[in-house]
Amino acid sequence: MPVHHLVQEVVSSYLDAVDDEAPGLVEGLYLIGSIALGEFRPHTSDIDFVAVTAKQPDAATIVKLTRAHNRLRKVWPRPFFDGRYVTWKDLARDPRQIGPGPYSYQGRLHSGSCGECDPITWHTIKNHGIRCRGPETNELNIWSDPQSLRSWTLSNFDSYWRPLLQRARGFPDPWNITAFTSYGTVWIVLGVCRLHYTLATGEIVSKEQAGCYGLKTFPDKWHRVLNEALRIRRADCARPDVTSALSEMIYDLGIRKINEGSLYKSVVERRRDVLQFAEMVIDDALRRFG
Repeated sequence: MPVHHLVQEVVSSYLDAVDDEAPGLVEGLYLIGSIALGEFRPHTSDIDFVAVTAKQPDAATIVKLTRAHNRLRKVWPRPFFDGRYVTWKDLARDPRQIGPGPYSYQGRLHSGSCGECDPITWHTIKNHGIRCRGPETNELNIWSDPQSLRSWTLSNFDSYWRPLLQRARGFPDPWNITAFTSYGTVWIVLGVCRLHYTLATGEIVSKEQAGCYGLKTFPDKWHRVLNEALRIRRADCARPDVTSALSEMIYDLGIRKINEGSLYKSVVERRRDVLQFAEMVIDDALRRFG
């Protein structure tokens, strides 16, 4: 699959930095997320990766990785180069049995209680991952279990999505504001559709493909909010930062005009449909597949 030139440049800069700071550490590098699923958006997508090492990085190695990611962020502040460091042995076992490890979020390296792995990531590497370094994906000994993928997907509705929707209805909470924005519309509407698709098919799908699946799967009353999410996604303008969110709200409120305006007259009306649609999808998934 052809990779966007921006992705190639960021990956090349990362490999130069990490090889300089920690020679020989990163033995494998695989791209996942929107890039692997053929839907990279240069203005709004992150570059999601899984980096593979021979053994778990120790404290001294994490310091070196931190320097490498800091160097990369100075050259490429966006798109974010985000992902997790694992070992070859990790790839061969259930990701839920792997403890937290070093991970990059919004371009910054972290180590601590987060950085968990999940079956979605393993499944994506196995079936869609783009190799930048290391063996080809079809040569990897990578764990796979359809039932575990299904159970993780179902549990994600209760562990992540229902609490997020509850936060979106609460005040004060960042998600209460985010749900009014274009970014919130895309994240929520297409996010729950992706999980529903995985439960229905056992496969992983991009955000846009998930929206198209939603149009075929759910009643006509939800098509406006689905088409709104697809419109925003295709316009490549919904970034998860405060400045962009406020700018998008100005456009959506009609204070300024853009070529393809919102399908809604107000962000309040859109937010209502976004949250109601997400609740419907979760209930439908649990009823059908739970």
